[in-house]
Amino acid sequence: MSQLWDLSDIQPNHEIVMPGETMAAMFWNAVEQRGERVWLRQKHLGIWQSWTWNQTGRAVHEIGGGLISLGFASGDCASILGNTEVQWVWADLGVLCCGGVSNGIYPTDAASQVQYLCEDSRTTILFVEDDEQLDKALEVREQLPLLRKIVVFDMEGLHGLKDDGVISLEDLRSLGRDYLGQHPQALAQRVKACQPEDLAILVYTSGTTGKPKGAMHRHAGLVYTVRGYNTLVAQDEDDERMCFLPLCHIAERMGGEYFALYTGAKLNFVENPETIPENVREIAPTVFTAVPRVWEKFYSGVMISLKEASAVQQTAYAWGIGVGTRIAERVLAGQPVSAWLKFKFQLAQWLALNNVRKLIGIHRARFLVTGAAPISPDLVRWYLALGVPMLEVWGMTETCGASTGVPAARMRPGSIGPAAGFNEVRLDAATGEILVRGKNVFAGYLNLPEKTAEAIDAEGWLHTGDVGEMDADGYFRITDRMKDIIITAGGKNITPSELENDLKFSPYITDAVVIGDKRPYLTAIIMIDQENVEKFAQDEDVPFSNYASLTRSAPVQALIQLEIDRVNKKFARVEQIKKFFLLETQLTAEDEELTPTMKLKRKLVEKKYASQIEAMYR
Repeated sequence: MSQLWDLSDIQPNHEIVMPGETMAAMFWNAVEQRGERVWLRQKHLGIWQSWTWNQTGRAVHEIGGGLISLGFASGDCASILGNTEVQWVWADLGVLCCGGVSNGIYPTDAASQVQYLCEDSRTTILFVEDDEQLDKALEVREQLPLLRKIVVFDMEGLHGLKDDGVISLEDLRSLGRDYLGQHPQALAQRVKACQPEDLAILVYTSGTTGKPKGAMHRHAGLVYTVRGYNTLVAQDEDDERMCFLPLCHIAERMGGEYFALYTGAKLNFVENPETIPENVREIAPTVFTAVPRVWEKFYSGVMISLKEASAVQQTAYAWGIGVGTRIAERVLAGQPVSAWLKFKFQLAQWLALNNVRKLIGIHRARFLVTGAAPISPDLVRWYLALGVPMLEVWGMTETCGASTGVPAARMRPGSIGPAAGFNEVRLDAATGEILVRGKNVFAGYLNLPEKTAEAIDAEGWLHTGDVGEMDADGYFRITDRMKDIIITAGGKNITPSELENDLKFSPYITDAVVIGDKRPYLTAIIMIDQENVEKFAQDEDVPFSNYASLTRSAPVQALIQLEIDRVNKKFARVEQIKKFFLLETQLTAEDEELTPTMKLKRKLVEKKYASQIEAMYR
């Protein structure tokens, strides 16, 4: 693990690691070069299984052959409906190697959403994870005349199924083996015929303000961007990553699957979304990318454990994190760290900080990466005080993921860093909107030329919808989404994300939405951290029977009020939150209020809880 005063081992590489001008060509070059090295690992029924590059190549080869035998043509679209797992990657690469277009569908999507996405993308082959996802596909199959076959990864519970339109992944691979036995060059010819300008993947936006839009990315853009990532983040064949975010989201697709394909880093898949905390401790990734919700949850877990720790352990942590904070402050200021302070930090690590890192699972991490949503600068500083640099990146689906990034040698919590070297980033002079231009910018929205024209102007600048600021050193800071800026009844412009990020730093608050547009004062909708608030209630003998009664109890209301008071002290009176209410339903990824990256959908929440909001203004 890096020492904060010497971060030379996390400087990115600028050389081309893997040749290939399409993702398909790059994959087969990687298989040829890395052969028997392990690339993929996944835990199943408590046992870790591994696949080498050669074994992965065999699976992709057979899947590709199976697709061709089913009549899957170059340019056809295949969709993948399921959680993040090894088979998802195989299917994705199999489709790309056939010259097809690969589209991901969130496993939490309803049958009606599956129907819309398959219709819009003109999906001809649909991969599904298991019987639960198959049920959704079968429910809408009659409305999808282009759909030729549904391929199921896990056939458990489906052994008695007799349906000519459904086939198991194993049977698809068997078809592929038979077909390629008779046509041995069929897939290789498809790979060779694939061109950089061919459409490769669709990534649908969340659709919080209308139907989801299919962002189109060509092979050329993917290859260009993944090489660009190598100048932004330091990663190589000796690194281990944890793959757990949705692969249909641009963050895991690019930063996880494709970047690991390019650099050779080992990808470890979690057993299921519920086992992430245990799996991360087993995997102990050396490079760890996650969304702020995950980093906040880890921090909350440490705070819970500290409350249950002995007085000696609490004292050791307090002293250790204090030393770490002093080191972090000097590093952030670009000041030298004395030998005496270094010695104290080594002692702090031995006494407390190493145990905290092991509790989270970041004890081997050279650095952490956060993105996809704003994060509290205080949280970045906390991880830095533990001895693990956290680098914030910013981007979006339309920029093929990261577009700016904080360099390890010049970290600035609260900033998303300067523009990555592979694209241009600037502010609109009139509105402060962040604009991006480069080969990484998407090719447009599928079937929506008007929306594409709205997003990309005549000079090729993508209008991101994020408002920001830039300092003298070229570092950008996101102030808010253009559509989320609050203008109070008194005419005061307020960016709610800063307040919301400070609230989410509390171990008792998972998410918050600040309300106040055209209103006399600010209010907030709060989602509590169930685990920490339950622990508080038990410690304080607060009676509750379920989640709703927990949120209604007076001591819990008072606890959250204290957290709001803490945040309010940082802001002017007009920017302070005057009232709040707690969501009485424990939300999961299945609920419409949350995005796939577990953020509250502002507009939907405001609409759904309109009566509770109005009550705060009476």
